[in-house]
Amino acid sequence: MKASRFLKKHSIEIGYRVRVKAHGNEFIGYVLPSNEFLELKLDNGYNAGFNPELIEKIEVLSKGRRPAKPRVAKPEQNPSLPLVTIMHTGGTIASRVDYTTGGVSPSFEASDLINSVPELLSIAQIKSFLFSNIFSEEVRFEYYSKLARALKHELESNAKGIIVTHGTDTMHYTASALSFIFENLPKPIVLVGAQRSSDRPSSDAALNLTSAVRFIANTKVRKLHSSRRDAFKAVNAKPIAEVSAQGINYLSSYPKQVSGKLKIYDKFEEKVAILKARPNMLAEEIEFFEKKKYKGLIIEGTGLGHLGITTGRNKENFKALKSLIDSGCIVCITTQCIFGAVNPNVYATGRKLKNLGVIFLGDMLSETAFIKLSWVLGNFGKEKAAELMPQNLRGELNTKRTLEFL
Repeated sequence: MKASRFLKKHSIEIGYRVRVKAHGNEFIGYVLPSNEFLELKLDNGYNAGFNPELIEKIEVLSKGRRPAKPRVAKPEQNPSLPLVTIMHTGGTIASRVDYTTGGVSPSFEASDLINSVPELLSIAQIKSFLFSNIFSEEVRFEYYSKLARALKHELESNAKGIIVTHGTDTMHYTASALSFIFENLPKPIVLVGAQRSSDRPSSDAALNLTSAVRFIANTKVRKLHSSRRDAFKAVNAKPIAEVSAQGINYLSSYPKQVSGKLKIYDKFEEKVAILKARPNMLAEEIEFFEKKKYKGLIIEGTGLGHLGITTGRNKENFKALKSLIDSGCIVCITTQCIFGAVNPNVYATGRKLKNLGVIFLGDMLSETAFIKLSWVLGNFGKEKAAELMPQNLRGELNTKRTLEFL
């Protein structure tokens, strides 16, 4: 049963304060707009979702008025400032507080953004529109191609740069995909998200959005924490810059790769996967990818790029891996370690894997390697993929690592 039908059945509307009994526990909060699940804004500030079919009892404590979008004056923008396009794809950052319920609802119009974050008016002109509203974990490869085509249209406009608001959970995958799709990118595309929504006192949404606009008007990262505001950090490289309300502090140079006309390569091979090496791996796990005719596989190896292949039952892993490579599947290896790189020349296991045809990818992040392998297979085919995977195309490899990043 959907939340809307459940609420109608119990004569409950958005904004009502209710007590819900579920899983033997009681929860009190305000009813928020939702689709499949009943969502409440709890007194502690967090949201909670409930499967209507598992709710044992619901009781109305007080009636409220249904939240309505407030009327806001259309702000006057300064035509002398650079134009920045904000393209929304969903995520925590694209939200505004509804003070009727204490919850948040999507906010995509430029007037909403500027009235919520008035600092934007002094930095740039803002053009804002909705591209999609999707949970970032729901993204698939075809989404990247659609996003790239929409971005191409904005790149051809008079905007100085484009901001893409995005859910943080898979933002680094999308950033990798876009970096490979566009060659000779003439303008910056900045992906920005937020860890905490605008209804929380500790929200980072406004600061992150302002900083992204400031960065355009005036790397190589990974999400390292599930909820902290500083969840994204540079890996095996220095951050490009620190951006804050006070300005931009550049920390390192970033090579721009504009040397000709913008080109777009937006195809992705579906039959690509990631396999995590670990103790007690079974050969049948590797055999699966051959049976299902996968075109590419990224192995997250241990340490310097290893997996069990030399003793006892692990020898079966070696046979399965050889058979997979012989079938035509491109197999690459990265490290499970956050910092450092793979190296096939230190231990016998690495040398055996290299001789078998496994491609070692230096300090490339596993997520980036997964996207890159799908991209090169989709656009250039198998033979070219084997050649391009170990090459540094978009800054995905740090070939000048110092002791700081070893």
